Amino acid sequence: MSVTNQSLPVLVSGGGIGGLAAALALTRQGLRVKVLEQAPQLGEIGAGIQLGPNAFAAFDALGIGPKARGRAVYTDEMVMHDALDETLVGRIPTGEAFRQRFGNPYAVIHRADVHMSLLEGAQESDRIEVLTSTTVQRVDQDDDGVTVHDAKGNTHRGIALIGADGVKSAVRRQYVGDDARVSGHVVYRAVIDKKDFPADLQWNAASIWVGPNCHLVHYPLRGGEQYNVVVTFHSRNKEEWSVREGSREEVQSYFEGICPRARQLIDLPKDWKRWATADREPISQWTFGRATLLGDAAHPTLQYLAQGACMALEDAVTLGEALRVNGNRFDKAFDLYQRSRIARTARIVLSAREMGRIFHAKGVERLVRNEMWKGRTPERFYDAMEWLYGWKVQSCLAE
Repeated sequence: MSVTNQSLPVLVSGGGIGGLAAALALTRQGLRVKVLEQAPQLGEIGAGIQLGPNAFAAFDALGIGPKARGRAVYTDEMVMHDALDETLVGRIPTGEAFRQRFGNPYAVIHRADVHMSLLEGAQESDRIEVLTSTTVQRVDQDDDGVTVHDAKGNTHRGIALIGADGVKSAVRRQYVGDDARVSGHVVYRAVIDKKDFPADLQWNAASIWVGPNCHLVHYPLRGGEQYNVVVTFHSRNKEEWSVREGSREEVQSYFEGICPRARQLIDLPKDWKRWATADREPISQWTFGRATLLGDAAHPTLQYLAQGACMALEDAVTLGEALRVNGNRFDKAFDLYQRSRIARTARIVLSAREMGRIFHAKGVERLVRNEMWKGRTPERFYDAMEWLYGWKVQSCLAE
């Protein structure tokens, strides 16, 4: 399955973070790309996200390191407090020693700024075409390529297809057809201007307050002029995987007993966006002939490790590397790509579930959690994070 027809592009379903990262990775191997995005214009919904050192390694490999670095806010630490009594549970410095250990910083950034950095990189390439208002519905394959059928009745022909179309991927639905695992955890997100954010919480840190069946997160964005606020709770209702406008009354009803300092956070936003979260069980096959999955389409995860976007970036770089070492032979490259990524991303999905349990511990489990990291040195924290943040492009392939 070599590149026999250089006139055909690689098709990428999805123009989000994973899709644009994949497009950049493919062009670095000399390939042309057509991105098919269902939205009428390219952009990202959401608020802030956290970026580990692995994300910056991927940015550099995709050629957009300076763009992303210029938009990020570099934190001094990650810090966890108990939301009931303000006990300090753990503190992880992310300064010079952290950078020396992992080769890159820890940062926070608006999701739209990550997307913009990738989009600018794509716009600077003459090898990437983007079609908006294009919803993928079905894929056909033959010996020479793939044909994608969209909702308007148009067809798109390519050498291969990268399904980077998110948590409700049409490509995954066709080839895997599995059900989502709805967590019952609801996430509310908002961005607050600095002038409206409590002065006693204006820390240069990725901060989390952990409570029974809930937690609250805050950190600075856009040079410290804004703050990201995220609150999560276990819904008392049966949830479906969805995103919609939130209710101030609903979110305030879930945080009884939270200390006043942390409770300030839920009183701030006038407008919330509400996510009812889900993931999927990890699967052992992402590649189906000339089609493969990437990002949330391959391994949707809960947010508790803050690694969803980071994993999509890693996927894209690894896919590019697999194509490079196989001379753009898609059969061999797709196989190497999935073998290089499946175990790592499955560990992310499963570890995120467990981290959610730790964050939301109650009763005696809460006491165990609060004792777990007491007295731990930064070096011990860094050792525990090595598997996650130590990812490198040079060693990303399975062989």
